[in-house]
Amino acid sequence: MLYLVRMDVRLPADMPPAEAEEIKAREKAYSQSLQREGRWPHLWRVAGEYANYSVFDVGSHDELHGLLTSLPLFPYMDIAVTPLAQHPSAIA
Repeated sequence: MLYLVRMDVRLPADMPPAEAEEIKAREKAYSQSLQREGRWPHLWRVAGEYANYSVFDVGSHDELHGLLTSLPLFPYMDIAVTPLAQHPSAIA
């Protein structure tokens, strides 16, 4: 199942820089492992924002929920999920 996911990150202004860097490092490692596994095949930055659009390829809504809630930055994110279906006019 494919999902388009927008993630907007909002770190607290008073978060110590060392804590923010540690969380970002864990986020990067986790996201890259999911990319290598093929469950996070696309990741794009939104220009000028601390946000991204991603495509996840997972087996169920519950699997996606588990992946998203396991993101180290999850407590600081606003997330919007759109399930995707094959378009009848698509050639691929």
